[in-house]
Amino acid sequence: MAIDQRSGDRSRSRTIGTRLVIGLLALLAIAALISLLDTNRGSVRMLDMLREPSVYLAAALAVVGLILSHRRAMVLGLAAITIGINMWRLWPYTFLATAQVPLPDEVDGMSCARLLSFNVLQDNDRYDETAKLIERVDPDILLLMETHQPWLDALEPQLARYGYQLDRALDNKYGMAFATRLTVDRAEMVANTSSNTPTLYATLRMDDGARFELIGLHPRPPLPGQSTRSRDANIAQAGARTPDGLSNVLAIGDFNDVPWSKTTTRFAREGGYRDPRAGRGSFATFPADYAWVGWPLDQIFVKDGVKVEELEIGDDVGSDHLPLIARVCVDPMSADADIEGLFAPETPAAQGL
Repeated sequence: MAIDQRSGDRSRSRTIGTRLVIGLLALLAIAALISLLDTNRGSVRMLDMLREPSVYLAAALAVVGLILSHRRAMVLGLAAITIGINMWRLWPYTFLATAQVPLPDEVDGMSCARLLSFNVLQDNDRYDETAKLIERVDPDILLLMETHQPWLDALEPQLARYGYQLDRALDNKYGMAFATRLTVDRAEMVANTSSNTPTLYATLRMDDGARFELIGLHPRPPLPGQSTRSRDANIAQAGARTPDGLSNVLAIGDFNDVPWSKTTTRFAREGGYRDPRAGRGSFATFPADYAWVGWPLDQIFVKDGVKVEELEIGDDVGSDHLPLIARVCVDPMSADADIEGLFAPETPAAQGL
């Protein structure tokens, strides 16, 4: 009788486990189907960020389900829907896809610059670790996000080493600081994506005279209950129309979005950008502690004669993001057409230091 009871307990546990697995797979499949809707609802657009972990979770649940359940067709069907839809969107960022940018690219005879793009996390008080990161990487182009006045004060010794600085200290987690050793033809921070979330536009010149435009973006994330229509359009515009209209453009920053999302895909398509990560993996940067199952929220896109010689994700230095580090080069023979006056300086104007 005790044996029958133990057998019955195992059977009930197996049944509960089976139902749990099928229920979770059904939720993942429904979420994957909803993510295909052509809508600007923030709650739907947020599902783009769940694609990669959804694939891993669906695969794990499928294995468990095949062991526990006799309803294997249902388990496999739900897992296939989830994995198929999400992999369709993730495919360009797998190692099986064709690379958009050679890495390392052919940069013989070009001037190159080291780049560091990093969301420091406003509430992070481990200032010394970021200071050491800047000193170790020694970037020629530095873009920091979520910088309020305490961050600028703490990094003043490092920022003072640069010939040009431009910053907007904000307490809303959208502050920005830019510094460079390159020659600056123009630089300004404008409220492109929304108020109090500055976008950097800078026209820089390499040692050999090759010019390119730099865009630094940190827009607000898609949120439940809010439309992303205006945000999406502004982000796309931020990349499609640059102040000097140069064909050489480098776009970086914490987009609060993944590269395979509707928003960022539109940004790349309308701006004519290529992604050096495509065909090599996602290069996840968030959350720093669990980036191996996280999201590539920090982006790098290049256009026309901007080449990428090196690209890496840095170590955890206290933020919830990991730093993005690259070495970029510019072809001096590429097109260099000027279109003046597309953007007027924001009022009040950002001040170069």
